[in-house]
Amino acid sequence: MEVEAPRQTEMVNNVMCLLVDPEGNSLGPSMYLPQNAGPQQLQQIVNKLLNNEEKLPYSFYISDQELLVPLATYLEKNKVSVEKVLSVVYQPQAVFRIRPVNRCSATIAGHTEAVLSVAFSPDGRQLATGSGDTTVRLWDLNTQTPSFTCTGHKNWVLSIAWSPDGKHLVSGSMAGELQSWDPQTGKPLGNPLVGHKKWITGISWEPVHLNAPCRRFVSASKDGDARIWDVSLRRCVICLSGHTLAVTCVKWGGDGMIYTGSQDCTIKVWETTQGKLIRELKGHGHWVNSLALSTEYVLRTGAFDHTGKQYSSPEEMKQVALERYNKMKGNSPERLVSGSDDFTMFLWEPFVSKHPKTRMTGHQQLVNHVYFSPDGQWIASASFDKSVKLWNGTTGKFVAAFRGHVGPVYQISWSADSRLLLSGSKDTTLKLLCSSRFGTSGQRN
Repeated sequence: MEVEAPRQTEMVNNVMCLLVDPEGNSLGPSMYLPQNAGPQQLQQIVNKLLNNEEKLPYSFYISDQELLVPLATYLEKNKVSVEKVLSVVYQPQAVFRIRPVNRCSATIAGHTEAVLSVAFSPDGRQLATGSGDTTVRLWDLNTQTPSFTCTGHKNWVLSIAWSPDGKHLVSGSMAGELQSWDPQTGKPLGNPLVGHKKWITGISWEPVHLNAPCRRFVSASKDGDARIWDVSLRRCVICLSGHTLAVTCVKWGGDGMIYTGSQDCTIKVWETTQGKLIRELKGHGHWVNSLALSTEYVLRTGAFDHTGKQYSSPEEMKQVALERYNKMKGNSPERLVSGSDDFTMFLWEPFVSKHPKTRMTGHQQLVNHVYFSPDGQWIASASFDKSVKLWNGTTGKFVAAFRGHVGPVYQISWSADSRLLLSGSKDTTLKLLCSSRFGTSGQRN
């Protein structure tokens, strides 16, 4: 009996854990870990088991709550039994960190009316803005000064989008026209592209890993149509007709399909060679306001990452972009989330099924904007109920609610490292949330 006592004491100070990735795949069998082990020790274990030559940063989650303390502290606080296997999800983090924001670093003035659309270039070196003054402005982010003022639109500039290779910028206006610009000169590339009968509600480019150099983009309009354009041919090549009301949002997915959300309460999935309707995603009881893809960040940035590497050929850029896309997607299908006036959201895997993966409820008013974090781990939603909600990006499970705004929340945006979430509201404030608070609900900084 005397020799057994130390062994029993040792077992009490350990907990049986199973390390799994976000998709639920286990990293080997269950193992006993010391209860005093924390995130730093878990990082060492995961890097060892994955045979990573270069040590990578990971975050760890138990029941969607980030583990920031030793296991013993978590077990005691949450009254978790050590007799059960504890499932610990490991999530790769960006190897770079975005500098925390605590003040306004610059005010970039120049537009004479409201700024209605903003977009960073894929390499992060330029910013494009569209305004109610009918102009598009290009800004140098190193000097925080204007590079070019692009004139030619006859009405408000509602939407702008960069091609993933950074060679083109397209803007859409209240008049329904689209204009392609050369970001290096600020000059228009030909005459305006006309075809839509009402204003432009969204623009999305074909991913560079599917076609390089970038030539095609899709536009959505209040007129109920979406149109695929070729900037080289300077014309519309396919018209996607079928919605019975305005098309409110559009995304060109990494698998080559286009997704359109509409006020007719449906989401349509289109193939892009002939513009045929593949399937219709139904479930929402009111307007579809916003769509977001789990791969959206790598689709927008293409081959560009935090290293600032430049590419000598479209072929090289296409190959690197494909590698980034495949790494981001992993073994899971591309996911789509939709937000609606019916106060709900749906998580879909459109390549797999026309039925939603899950229905996400909790908002008390319309959902205005939905957005996946760049790593695909989180979904954030902004609502007119003055709150931002956070959801698991794989399962759609509710994680936390963040209240602090005193007016409807219009938009949200993620930092490139997925560690910061920004929200903008009718109350005229921006609020910033750090990832270390994602496991709890409450007020934000």
